[in-house]
Amino acid sequence: MDDIRNLNNNINTFQNIVLENRERLNITGIVDVFSFDDQIIIVETELGLLTIKGENLKISKLSIDTSDFIVDGHISSLAYSNSDVSNKKDKNILSKIFK
Repeated sequence: MDDIRNLNNNINTFQNIVLENRERLNITGIVDVFSFDDQIIIVETELGLLTIKGENLKISKLSIDTSDFIVDGHISSLAYSNSDVSNKKDKNILSKIFK
């Protein structure tokens, strides 16, 4: 039942992912960048967390206003996570308060 609700919440969500020759990745629908280095980039998108893995990764463009994101480098994998970002943030804050 939760999967159906989540699917319905994403009906109006729009996201494009274009991978050019495994060297340039264009993504729309970016909400935030959680972490990045030259091998792994983790971003929050309108459709969930997206992990980008590769070598010599470099963020060439990031615009939260237009939700555009471009990564250059050798891209080896893209993977969405099923975890809910907003719940994780709330749990981390609460766990720090009540330690």
